[in-house]
Amino acid sequence: MKRLLLLVTLALAGCADPDAHPRTFANSDLQLAVGNGARMGCSCMFVMNMSEGYCREWVKASPDVAKLTFDVANKRVEASTFVSWTATAHFVDEKHGCVLR
Repeated sequence: MKRLLLLVTLALAGCADPDAHPRTFANSDLQLAVGNGARMGCSCMFVMNMSEGYCREWVKASPDVAKLTFDVANKRVEASTFVSWTATAHFVDEKHGCVLR
């Protein structure tokens, strides 16, 4: 019975009209880039326990627009680009990982 319910649920989810509720994003691409850089850098360093150098390379995108600043003492990572856009992510705990501020 549970299997049938799962199959029906998945089938109905696949029938949804994708144009009924189009996704819109209020953020520009640069805001998304710095937010992603901050959170991914934080997760790399404080969840995966990798080195700062490794995390800088791991987060680097093309084009490389976000500059990362690692604050090891406070377990925070700030990403910035073109002075106007910044984002900061901080490590909460083992259960929640890193979140954007």
